[in-house]
Amino acid sequence: MGAMPEEIESLLPLLTNRTERSIGGRIYYAGELHGKNIVMAFSRWGKVAAASTATTMLQAYGITDLLFTGVAGAIDANLKTGDIVIAEKLIQHDLDARPIMAQHEIPLLGKTWIETDPVWRARLTHSVNQVINQKILNSLVGEAALKNFDIHSPGLYTGEIASGDQFFRSKEQKLALQQLLPHILCVEMEGAAVAQVCYENDLRFAVVRTISDASDEKSVIDFPAFINKIASHYTVAILDHLFRQDW
Repeated sequence: MGAMPEEIESLLPLLTNRTERSIGGRIYYAGELHGKNIVMAFSRWGKVAAASTATTMLQAYGITDLLFTGVAGAIDANLKTGDIVIAEKLIQHDLDARPIMAQHEIPLLGKTWIETDPVWRARLTHSVNQVINQKILNSLVGEAALKNFDIHSPGLYTGEIASGDQFFRSKEQKLALQQLLPHILCVEMEGAAVAQVCYENDLRFAVVRTISDASDEKSVIDFPAFINKIASHYTVAILDHLFRQDW
């Protein structure tokens, strides 16, 4: 399981029989979450870092499934801060080896999109729907924090996510991506790279993102506070509910 430092810090008290191991500048926490064996780590930011973390989890711990959590910037106009997106498929928006191959095509794989596991999508959908209940959100993060980020009745979306080594901070970037990939819901910096690692190693995987900003000039201002006050609480609640289920 890949996650942000704030998410991991909040999840650690829930982990039993915990062990820690430092590999490649990252700390991997292994243990049990509601009786299910897991390993989690902060992937760091960017495609290379995330792919490296996923590969280490596979080689050092023999994982069979991978969940990647975090935040993303909205691209679709319907998305608002506090909404949650479960990836149906992912693409590397900055991958371009033309004219050798088509734009966005992964070299030697012949694929541009990689789909997530439908079973994990269904499990996450059930858990997210429980968590985004307004009464539960009020108890999780507090009415003041929700009001500060103008979060009212957050929604759940499933669809396409784009990944690339860019932090979107302007309307020009956002519009350019919309023109290039008009069906994209949101953009982030790791998911599609992790998806490639999972595809090449036959790992079941899923990606779930909380919308932190509108991928525009306000992104830098909103981003750090949102992770601390909103996103980390979302993720912990979703995973806590997810791992309590029988599957």
